[in-house]
Amino acid sequence: MLKISGCGDILIADRLPEGKYKGFEKMKEFLGTHDVRFGNLETTIHRNEGYPSLFPGGGYSMADPDVLDDIREYGFNLLSIANNHMLDYSHKGLEATLKYLKEKKFAFAGAGMNLAEASAPCYIETSNGRAALIAVTSSFHDSDAAGNQSVDMCGRPGVNPLRHTEVLQITPDLLEAVQRIAVGTGINEYRDYGAKNGYVLQNKNIKLRDVRFTEGDEIKKLSNVLEKDLERVKKRIQEAESQADCVIVSVHGHQLKGTDNYPDDFIVEFCQAVADAGANIVFCHGAHVIRGIEKRKDSMIFYGLGDFVLKNELERKLPADFYEKYSIPYDCYGSVGIAMDIRSNGQTRGLCATKGAWESFIPSIEFDTEKKKVISVKLYPITLHFELPRSRRGWPELSYNKEILDELEKISSDYNLHISADEENGYGVVL
Repeated sequence: MLKISGCGDILIADRLPEGKYKGFEKMKEFLGTHDVRFGNLETTIHRNEGYPSLFPGGGYSMADPDVLDDIREYGFNLLSIANNHMLDYSHKGLEATLKYLKEKKFAFAGAGMNLAEASAPCYIETSNGRAALIAVTSSFHDSDAAGNQSVDMCGRPGVNPLRHTEVLQITPDLLEAVQRIAVGTGINEYRDYGAKNGYVLQNKNIKLRDVRFTEGDEIKKLSNVLEKDLERVKKRIQEAESQADCVIVSVHGHQLKGTDNYPDDFIVEFCQAVADAGANIVFCHGAHVIRGIEKRKDSMIFYGLGDFVLKNELERKLPADFYEKYSIPYDCYGSVGIAMDIRSNGQTRGLCATKGAWESFIPSIEFDTEKKKVISVKLYPITLHFELPRSRRGWPELSYNKEILDELEKISSDYNLHISADEENGYGVVL
């Protein structure tokens, strides 16, 4: 029997407080009761070895390698590094992150020096069994994707990409209007020239630059996972099944449907497909809020684990690009706190003002290694203390909150999942 915990985004920027903090020991003790302790490391790890990317994952995330000791002290032994921040400091930042993770002997997956490395499973050995992790991200700039090596050329460092197609279905009258806009503005002239000369692939959809339209009876967005990325992950699952007792797939993605508590269709499509292909547990994260849960045959899909550590506003340094983006005066360059206040409009917008980003949960899973099935799932609510000032909030603490369990049941209704509350012990029960 393997016992597995899953935590969401670890946006750590600095060391744990001296003497830790209220609730740390209880959290450490709780995580320590599990054989496999998963989390998503959403920051680069280095001492300024990388160059700031022109296309960061929103902001720029970097933490000193010593924070890995704190992550280890929590108890984590399995990390995903496939996320939108892993190339914030370009390839050298990624290379340094890989180096420090290896030096600290963490098991990790989701990024590497080429696509083969980035997509490969990693393994964690425990006294009760062996678990495999395959990690992908759907949130990344095109230049962040790892590339294949060839017979005469090395591959490209990067993340394991989960791409998707997106087409906007609109009614015939609107499609005609789109065609008139395209012709009248000449927005597609360069692309059409490239297609005529064989440099750009064309298809039947109408385009405005990179936005594709198709005709239909109703207006809606059609999103589907890119088949070659799905097939690549399926092959890695097949390999992992032969080498491990339990296969975990990690998915980092911000894409939403309607509100941020609901994942886009292609994410659901991908998660269900990999569960059907043999993944026993699918952990999703990236939206910074909780999302629903699905039991799919003998597997479990967690569509959004929320945050575990949220310290993104306590970066020590930021590149000039960040200050320029938010029109921050030059004499304030180097003043990270002032820059964060300007970006958040005085702490009134963004993650710092989103209460749901500071309330989450940790699933505690019992997995039968003989029957290859999840047999028990308990949900432990946590708080990152939204009510505290920037300097002190962001560290996780177990804190029973039935509202979180009620919200999870509400947003899991599409999957007919019921959560019962054990108020005496402070958790929710799925199975």
